[in-house]
Amino acid sequence: MPIKIPSSLPAHAILQSEGVMVMGEGRAARQDIRPLRFGLLNLMPLKIQTETQFARLIGATPLQIELTLIRMSNHRSKTTAAEHMEAFYRPFSAVRGEKFDGLIITGAPIEHLAFEDVTYWDEIREIFDWTQTNVHSTFGVCWGGMAMIHHFHGLRKHMLKEKAFGCFPLQNLAPASPYLRGFSDECVIPVSRWTEMRQSEIDAVPDLVTLLGSDLAGPCLVHDPGKRALYIFNHFEYDTETLKNEYERDMARGVPINIPMNYYPNDNPELPPRNRWRSHAHLLYGNWVNEIYQTTPYDMHLIGTHYTDYTGKLKEYPR
Repeated sequence: MPIKIPSSLPAHAILQSEGVMVMGEGRAARQDIRPLRFGLLNLMPLKIQTETQFARLIGATPLQIELTLIRMSNHRSKTTAAEHMEAFYRPFSAVRGEKFDGLIITGAPIEHLAFEDVTYWDEIREIFDWTQTNVHSTFGVCWGGMAMIHHFHGLRKHMLKEKAFGCFPLQNLAPASPYLRGFSDECVIPVSRWTEMRQSEIDAVPDLVTLLGSDLAGPCLVHDPGKRALYIFNHFEYDTETLKNEYERDMARGVPINIPMNYYPNDNPELPPRNRWRSHAHLLYGNWVNEIYQTTPYDMHLIGTHYTDYTGKLKEYPR
């Protein structure tokens, strides 16, 4: 079944042209099922590109998903038209009383700032705590994942001497994890960041389990079962040319930047890049959506207090 998004959202036409099943509100209302309700807290400057990337991934499963686009209450986007934000986004203050089966919190281009210096830090800390009562499962991406793991476990992000940039190899460290069903022993993922989380510090927290990582790229995907969260520090959601666009942008600005590693054929930026992560991106997000479907309560009022086990029995979350 398709993802339910407004027919006028730019992502609708893009995904439809790619063969991703999408539907408008009228058609969705005629289906006698409870759709999964997902939120996307979009902190990226290129809102339309980012919302399309994530809608593509969560819309590729056989389940009907209703996607709500969320923004920070008082932070105004400088790079996306105000008309788009007004038409399609709701401030967190307007959804605070609602429940969601899944929530994605994106990255943000503010790595150079200490978490506490981010202008919306107080509100996003409130959102992290809110997920524990109003969201069944949360996926923190890049800065969003780093900020969540810092908030809940006190782990710090560390500045790198140079930008980690390119397609980095990863090892499957937990083949039995339901989130890695169908994963190869190795895969690659786009990386674009100036900071890192350190595996030794993650290992020191008993509740955290690293699912994907490597000596070269460090930890990538971390499961936090106690907080019902996944943290990913890299970008499976990237389009084929996202790293290319970032590289050309920085080159045009005169920003020192290396050719993205292991991205262009023969490391030649004159050649078109090849997408070697698309299948694993769909696997990961499809597995996440499936886990939510299997365990979220049918009665949305019970989200935050109860879950469904694999026998279909309703149970309370451990306290």
